[in-house]
Amino acid sequence: MAKNIYAGLKQLGKEAGIPASPEAAFLERVANPHAGTDYLVRFTAPEFTSLCPMTGQPDFAHLVLDYVPRKFLVESKSLKLYLQSFRNHGAFHEACTIDIGKRIATLLDPKFLRIGGYWYPRGGMPIDVFWQTGKLPKGLWLPEQGVAPYRGRG
Repeated sequence: MAKNIYAGLKQLGKEAGIPASPEAAFLERVANPHAGTDYLVRFTAPEFTSLCPMTGQPDFAHLVLDYVPRKFLVESKSLKLYLQSFRNHGAFHEACTIDIGKRIATLLDPKFLRIGGYWYPRGGMPIDVFWQTGKLPKGLWLPEQGVAPYRGRG
């Protein structure tokens, strides 16, 4: 009988509310069932929101997270709740993007991780933020993130 990699999770399959803050969010991981194989995992959050720390107005981004796991995978429900916890969190675009990347990298210790934060304009200027850690295994396909530069209505 196969081992249940989901045993002991606190949120999956249970009622779980949106955390009050990113610091209060509980990110969970599960064992990688293909730990001996190099492959890429991609999460896309096209409707990510946070708050401007100066004005309190909402900021919107399209986030793309790519990683090559070692022993662990991020549990997707906990990731969704973590990302939703930013809805009432005031931080600059750079801080949000880098904090997310670093927290997931710390949780998983992946071979490679990159995050692209494609932020919609604030004050008439879009801000895109990129961060990565680790090395992409040789020969592994890393597709483009597929988010076009902001063009406005043109």
